[in-house]
Amino acid sequence: MSPVSSLMLEEARSAPAAAAALLAADQDRYLALGALLRAVPPEGIVTVARGSSDHAAAYFAYLLTVRSGRLVTSIPMSLVTLYRAPIMAERLLAIAISQSGRSPDVVEPIRALRQGGAVTAAMLNDGASPLAEAAEWQLPLHAGSERSVAATKSFICSLVAGARLTAAWYPSADLARGLEGLPAALDAACALDWSAAVPILAGSERLMVIARGMGLSIAKEAALKLKETCGIQAEAFSAAEVRHGPQALIAEGYTLFAFALRGPAQAEVLALAAEMRLRGAHVILAAPPDVPGRDLTLATTGCEHLDPIAAIQSFHLLAEQVARARHRDPDQPPYLNKVTSTR
Repeated sequence: MSPVSSLMLEEARSAPAAAAALLAADQDRYLALGALLRAVPPEGIVTVARGSSDHAAAYFAYLLTVRSGRLVTSIPMSLVTLYRAPIMAERLLAIAISQSGRSPDVVEPIRALRQGGAVTAAMLNDGASPLAEAAEWQLPLHAGSERSVAATKSFICSLVAGARLTAAWYPSADLARGLEGLPAALDAACALDWSAAVPILAGSERLMVIARGMGLSIAKEAALKLKETCGIQAEAFSAAEVRHGPQALIAEGYTLFAFALRGPAQAEVLALAAEMRLRGAHVILAAPPDVPGRDLTLATTGCEHLDPIAAIQSFHLLAEQVARARHRDPDQPPYLNKVTSTR
């Protein structure tokens, strides 16, 4: 039997304060890195991350590309750690994201890329870690100690750090305003009641999490949280991609969780949700307050490109409730450790 409360719940609820701490610190560091990248623009951008951190990297990649037109690649770390590929690193920007900063398959590529001439930066929660030593630029997450295996506040802070770096590199008034008000938006996301979704999710053994565009990275994170904390076989798909085959699995009684965030991708998510409801699926639609027929309300931020951060904040609390409803300990998922050492 899982506990009445958990470290996961405690840490998830502390994410707004952690985000505020991140946004209040290291201003000169972000501004200096942004100025460097404008003065000497990189010819390529790669991210180095695993698991939840890779989902945060995917959000950063989407945000930066939308804002700047620059393409960002998630590098397969085995190119460096196993295949020893001679990557041409000169004029690259390489960004690592890691809560622990101790996994060899994150540290080694950053070290190698820096030696090859890349500008290297690490968004990390442990300033004394090997990754901090390997990277030229350290961008602390300021999430504090995180004891639950499931990353919550450190994941939120990774998303915020990516948005903050984007704003420092490509300054814009709307993104700056959105970041300023983000801690309050995260508090609002914590206050939302998503308990209506608990019985459906707790009774599901397999499901899909749907989003598109800027929201796809948090759909992937939501699916991972359902796997690791709840023991549910959850897979994330774009609302467009799901029509290329995965929808064949969706029949009467199948569970579908849909994030219909503000922006140009929302209409397709809503259309898919409506279609799957007609098919008899158990659709849980999370959408902003102005969307009729929603099952859960999404908090919005001062900039719609930051809305995914508020959405996953609410989902973290929901995942913790679902884990306990399934009689699982959300702090200690079976077979998992806080630090994963892979190569």
